[in-house]
Amino acid sequence: MLFCVFLLLTCISNPAVFAQGQAYGLGFESFESVQDKRTGLDLSPGSNFCFKGDFELSFELSFLPDKKNYFGYIVRLIDDNNRNIDILYDNSDAVTQHFKVVTGDRFSTIAFDIPEQDLFQKWNRIRLIYSSSQKEIRLISGTRTFRHALTVNPTSCFKILFGATRYKNFNTTDVPPMKIRNVQLTDNGALKYHWPLDEMKESKAGEIVSHKDGLATNPLWIKKMHYDWQPLRTFTLQGPARVTCDQESGTVFVVGEDTLVSYRVATDAVSYRSYPAQSFFMDNQVLFDKSKNQIFNLFINEKQVTAFDLKTGTWNRNVADSSQKTHFLHANKFFNPLDSSIYMLGGYGHLEYKANIQKYDLKSSSWADLTKRDTVFNPRYLAALGRTEGGAYLIGGYGSTTGKQVLNPRNWYDLLYFNVRDQSFRQIYQLPTPGEDFVFANSMVINEKEDSYYALIFPKDKFQTEMQLIRGSLKTPDYEAVGSKIPFQFLDTGSYADLFYDKHTCRFVAVTLHKNDRNQTVASIYSLYSPPLPGSGPTIQEAGEKSPGFSGAGLLALLAGAIALVLAFIYFKNKKRIQPAIPANADHAVTVDSVPEIEVAPTQEFSPIPLQNSIFLFGNLQLFDEDGREITKLFTPLLKELFLVLLLYSTRREGISSEKLKELLWFDKSADSARNNRSVNIAKLKAVLEKLKSAVISKETGYWRLNVDYDITRVDYAEYLALVSGKRILNKHEITRLANITKRGSFLSNLEYEWLDSFKSEVSNEIVDAYLRYAGSVNMADDPEFLIRLANYIFYFDPVNEEAMILKCKALAHLGKHSLAKTTLENFAREYSRIYGEEFSKDMPEVLHS
Repeated sequence: MLFCVFLLLTCISNPAVFAQGQAYGLGFESFESVQDKRTGLDLSPGSNFCFKGDFELSFELSFLPDKKNYFGYIVRLIDDNNRNIDILYDNSDAVTQHFKVVTGDRFSTIAFDIPEQDLFQKWNRIRLIYSSSQKEIRLISGTRTFRHALTVNPTSCFKILFGATRYKNFNTTDVPPMKIRNVQLTDNGALKYHWPLDEMKESKAGEIVSHKDGLATNPLWIKKMHYDWQPLRTFTLQGPARVTCDQESGTVFVVGEDTLVSYRVATDAVSYRSYPAQSFFMDNQVLFDKSKNQIFNLFINEKQVTAFDLKTGTWNRNVADSSQKTHFLHANKFFNPLDSSIYMLGGYGHLEYKANIQKYDLKSSSWADLTKRDTVFNPRYLAALGRTEGGAYLIGGYGSTTGKQVLNPRNWYDLLYFNVRDQSFRQIYQLPTPGEDFVFANSMVINEKEDSYYALIFPKDKFQTEMQLIRGSLKTPDYEAVGSKIPFQFLDTGSYADLFYDKHTCRFVAVTLHKNDRNQTVASIYSLYSPPLPGSGPTIQEAGEKSPGFSGAGLLALLAGAIALVLAFIYFKNKKRIQPAIPANADHAVTVDSVPEIEVAPTQEFSPIPLQNSIFLFGNLQLFDEDGREITKLFTPLLKELFLVLLLYSTRREGISSEKLKELLWFDKSADSARNNRSVNIAKLKAVLEKLKSAVISKETGYWRLNVDYDITRVDYAEYLALVSGKRILNKHEITRLANITKRGSFLSNLEYEWLDSFKSEVSNEIVDAYLRYAGSVNMADDPEFLIRLANYIFYFDPVNEEAMILKCKALAHLGKHSLAKTTLENFAREYSRIYGEEFSKDMPEVLHS
C-alpha cells in the first residue's frame, strides 16, 4: 500500500512523467531549404570522443513524410587520421537496400532496408558497433545484424556528426528529411553519453550522463512542434470568405466570392481557382463532402445550398440575393452520412440567439426545420461541434434561455450530444464556471477511442485576443490547456475561427478569418503536431482558486489524502463483490438509475462470461478467437457493417439477397461496381472469420448467410433470441440468464446504421416485454429486491418506461425505502420532461396505488 501511495504522489508532483509522452527529437531541414539552412548536429563541438576499446553508437531514427527528396548522410564518424565511417540513405530506384555504410571512399558490405511503414511511422533503433577486438564494425537494425571486416585503431578518437556537416574536408549538405532522438555512446559496454534531444529552443543539445552538450545547427525541435503553433500561410480574398477542410488529405479550402484557395498542409502546396462571382453572405457556412468531392455553400437564412465540384471547378448554381444576412452567424454544422443530410444548429443575428435545428437532405434537396424534443439545447452561438458516427457533440457557446440578447445573456459551459436518430439532445455534463469567460471556435476534434475532445477557446469581449487549444474529456468535466496561443482578432460579424485535424500528417490545423477595412478577408492557417504538449492557460482549477505550491503542510495533507484514497479503493473493491454490476454502456439511463442500489446476496446472474470463440453484440461489438484474443480491430468500417448485416439477417431471418446487400451497402454504385465490391469485401471478411472456429459465409440457398455453429462459437444475440422467442413468461432462472446477456449494455450501443434501427427496436421491445411479463407473474412480497433490479434492467433499454418506474417505486416502498422511492419518481419525471417536453402528471400516491 505504501508503494501505491508513493506512486500516486510521484504522479501528482511530477505530471510531466505522463504529459511528455513520445513527442521529442531533432528534425532535420533537408532539400526543401537552401544549403545554409539545413540541419546538422555536432555531438562534441570543439573536441573529439576517445575510447579505450570497443564502443557503440546508437540512435532512434524516423523519416519525415511528404518531402521532395530522401537522400544524404545520416551520421558520419571521422577519426583523427581523417578516416570516415558513414551511414547514408540512397533513394535510387535501382537499389533494393537503401541504407548503406561507407568506409573511406568505398561501400562496405553492410546494406539494409527498413520497411517503409516503419520508417515513416515508427522510431527505428540503429546500433553501430566499432570493435577493435574483433577487427570489424557491426550494424544492428531491429533483429538483423550486419558485419564488415575493418582494421581499426583501438586508441582512435572520433568526431561524430549527424546530417549536414561542416568539418575539414568532409563538408556536405546532403541530408535526408529525418528525425532522430536518444543518441547514446557506450565504451566497453558502459553508457558514457546520452543525448535525448528533447529540447524546445536554442541550439544546445543537452547530454545527461557526462554533461557533454552537443550543438545543433538550424534545429527543428520535435517537442517544440508539439507545443508551438506554426504559422503556415496567409491569404487575402476579396469580400466575405469561409473555410472547410478535407481532413483525410489535410487540404484546407478557403472559399471566397470569386476564388477558391486550396492549401495542402503536408506539401505546403497552394492552388487558386477563379469562377464567376457568387453571392456570399455573412452567415454562410461551407462544408466539404469527401464522398461527392464537393464543397457545399450553406445559405442558412435563405434555406438554399449550392455545390462546388472540385473536379470541374464550377458551382451548380447561384443564389440570387445580394443582401448581407446575419440571421445565423457562427452557427454549427455537420454532415451525417447515415441519412445524407447536413444539420445546422443555433446561430445569432438581429439581437437574437437561435436554438434552431435545421436539416438539408442532399438526396431530395429539401430543407426542414426540426422540432425541438427537449429543453437541453438553449439558444446560442460561438459553440464548438464535433461529429461522431451517430450524431455530434456540442460544447459551450454564448446566448440566453429566451434567445433575446437583452434578457440576461451568458456563457454556456455544457457538453451536449445530439442524436441524429431521434433528433434529441442529451446533456453529458456542465463545466465549472472558469475564472475568465470564454467561447469556442466553430469545430472541435473528437477522439472517441480515448473519450476526449480538442477545441479552441477565446474571450469574446476583446478584439485583440488569443485562442488557446484545450483537451477535455467526453465523460467528465475536466480539461487542460495544450500548446501555445494563436493571435486572433475577434469581431462578431467580421471574424471566424475553425479547428480541423489533418489525419495525413497527424496535425491540428487552426484557421482564423478576419475582415479588414477594405472589404477583404484575411485567412491565416496554423498547425500543431499531435499529441500537443500541455501549455499555459485555463484548466479545470480556474473554476475555483488556483492551486498553490506544495508547502510542508500541503504535502502532509496530500499524503493523508492519498492514503485515504487507497483505503477507499480497497473498501470499494471489496464492496463491489456483493453489488450487482451495471452495464458499461447504460449512459442513457444514468438519470433514472442514480438511486443507490439495495445490497443483496450475490447471485449467478453475473457469473464470468468466457471469451474464447465468442461474438458479443450487446454493448460494444466484440469478437474473440479461440485463444481469447479480441479480433474486432481487424474490421474496417465497411467490413464491420457487412459482417453485421450477414450475421443479423442470418440469425433472425433466412439471409439476405445480393440486391438487398447492394441497397444497404453500395446503393451509390453501379451493378458491376457493387458486385466487385461485394466479392472483394466478402473475401476479406472470410479471412478475418477464419480466426473463429465455426463462422462460415455461404450462398447455398440463394441468400447470403453467415452460418455459425453455436455449440462451438458463442453468439449472445442467438442466446437472447432463444430466450425471448414465443413471448412466453420466463422463469427466474431464465430472466437471470437474459440479464447476464444484456448487462453489457444496449444492443450494438456504439453503432448507428439506418438499417440497424429495426433490429434495435425489436430487441428493446422484446427485452422490456419479457421483463414486464415476469414482473406481472410474481408477488411483490416474494422478491422485492429482485424486482428493483428488474426495473433497472428495463431502464437500460427504456429510460422513461412508466411500468418499470412504478414497479421500482412499489418495491422500494415495500422495503420501507420511501425516500428512495420518492427520488426514483423525481428522477423519472425529470427525464420524462426532458424527452417529451411536458410534465409527468402522476404523484407518489397515484404511482403506489396504480
